[in-house]
Amino acid sequence: MHLFPNLVSLLIISLTIDAGALILTESALSYLGLGVRPPPPSWGNMLVEARKFLTTGTHLIIWPEIMIIVIVLCFFLIGDGLRNALDPRKIR
Repeated sequence: MHLFPNLVSLLIISLTIDAGALILTESALSYLGLGVRPPPPSWGNMLVEARKFLTTGTHLIIWPEIMIIVIVLCFFLIGDGLRNALDPRKIR
């Protein structure tokens, strides 16, 4: 019973941080051609397809990049907030 509060908080925190890292890894591998194969949508696949329109449609590259950054930042901030909220040594 003494280990459970410590383990739950660490598990939740590591899952949120790992989710952000997995999104970055998937998008990087898909961009390099080693990840999800088209036609399933992926941010890495969107960036690969948008390379053809770099001079005429820069918004096709900018928005997927911004969304990757926002989603990963949200996962990291949620993990950090949960770490602060679930710290068993913190005096409430």
